[in-house]
Amino acid sequence: MKAWSFLRTPRFSRRKVGWVLIGIALSIIIYLLGIHPAVEATRKAEEEIVLKKKVLLKYDEYLHNRKAMEEALDRVVKQSEGIQQRLLPGDTPQLGAASLQEIVKRFSEKNGIGIRSFRILEPKEIDSFRRVSLQIDFNPTNSILSLGQFMNDVEHHEKDLMISEMDLLVPNMRMPNNIQGSMVISGLMKGTKTKEKERKE
Repeated sequence: MKAWSFLRTPRFSRRKVGWVLIGIALSIIIYLLGIHPAVEATRKAEEEIVLKKKVLLKYDEYLHNRKAMEEALDRVVKQSEGIQQRLLPGDTPQLGAASLQEIVKRFSEKNGIGIRSFRILEPKEIDSFRRVSLQIDFNPTNSILSLGQFMNDVEHHEKDLMISEMDLLVPNMRMPNNIQGSMVISGLMKGTKTKEKERKE
């Protein structure tokens, strides 16, 4: 029998098996409680570092472009202020038309153009603006120069004014310099969209 003993499979004692199982359990516990959280924490830290780097790069880009952005904003503000100065004052079409009528009246008196009648036309919304128009009928004038100067004053006023329609008539062909007729003079003011935007801001 002894001669065949070397062919028997070796038997482990229960104590050895127990120590092996304890070792495996300890390894799992150490991994779960120590190594795994550390790996996860490292991964999260790396992701956070990448994210913070992106934020810092964006901030650095903003700082480098800040001057250019401020200059662009300043230009936009100045352009907006310039546009506002060229609009007729007032919050309603009636106030805008009254201001336009006062300007036209002043130029007509300056150039000796007798205005027979003023008529306020229906205002029109154009994008962010409102066009206010005034139709004038003027008495016969024998000075083409005065009429031309009146038109020039209107067209080159500090406000954005324009002569959108004109109907001139020579009532007496024997007196070709004697001209009468009518004009539609228009100006721009803040429109409804602009006012709503300003209220929201």
